Amino acid sequence: MANKNTNLQKAKNTKNDEFYTTYETIESEVAHYVPHFYRKTVLCNCDDPFESNFCKYFLKNFNILKLSRLICTSYSSSAIVGTQLDLYDKKHKGVGFVLDVRKFSSSDGEISDDEVANFLRTANVIKTLNGDGDFRSTECVEYMKECDIVVTNPPFSLFSEIVAEIMRYRKKFLIIGSQNAITYKEIFPLIQNSEVWTGYRFGEMKFRVPNTSQPRKYRFWIDKSGQKWRSLGNAMWLTNLDNDRRHEFVNMTRTYNPTDYPKYDNYDAINVKTIRDIPYDYYGVMGVPITIINRYNSEQFELVGEANHGSDNEFDLFKPTINGKEIFKRILIRRKSQ
Repeated sequence: MANKNTNLQKAKNTKNDEFYTTYETIESEVAHYVPHFYRKTVLCNCDDPFESNFCKYFLKNFNILKLSRLICTSYSSSAIVGTQLDLYDKKHKGVGFVLDVRKFSSSDGEISDDEVANFLRTANVIKTLNGDGDFRSTECVEYMKECDIVVTNPPFSLFSEIVAEIMRYRKKFLIIGSQNAITYKEIFPLIQNSEVWTGYRFGEMKFRVPNTSQPRKYRFWIDKSGQKWRSLGNAMWLTNLDNDRRHEFVNMTRTYNPTDYPKYDNYDAINVKTIRDIPYDYYGVMGVPITIINRYNSEQFELVGEANHGSDNEFDLFKPTINGKEIFKRILIRRKSQ
């Protein structure tokens, strides 16, 4: 695990990885999947039990969702370990924690914040791990094997690795990542084959960041309590839990003409500026904005590939240029006959 631990530590030191999800972000997304959680074991495997809003959400709603079990494991070098609750034992520095709950409160409704906090302090449900809590470690993988659904916000630089592990063990999942991951060689074919898809929130999300985070000119602020915040305009939920949104059809009202839809210099496909401009009467390959992934319905379109540098991976088919002018990367789709 030495090399993996080094990689994870580097990830934790990467500016794009230090984002901690708000309770509201989790609540609003999970609300669309409630039936999927009935009698299931949920694993939050990048989440400090003392601080994570994923842990807090599933404890507060343990009985509403009718969970069978909740497991939360944390990486020992998390920047937020011990910052809010007085449970962090300094002698355990360097090891991760695990919360393992099979029953919580007799209430049928949402459980209060005070009851959650008291439960964490007194119920002896949080223990130290043998190792540092790397989600790829042997002991954490064992928890993966025991769960039904993984729900978390992993370090963005390790997004492909956690998805690969989840798919290896054939688990359901609902996780946060960057939209940049859509075109990763490990992720794109999963979307292409309708094995995974995006969730409901696709775009703007705000996150707590550690006190060590440097101020930025944009998308950065400090609230009245002194907490630092960042927002991302290209965040997303990725999942393999079925949802209604992925079955909706894109409404196409435009007709094709070669003037408004020029072809690329080096590939037989037309360029479509926006999703609302997709022509209903064209059945060849079309290059569309990357945001089509959040509107993608495999019954309506085929995902052909992407156009970025022409060399990123086997799905990156060409560099998109029109009349010698390079344009932003595109997703290549073809309409299915209907």
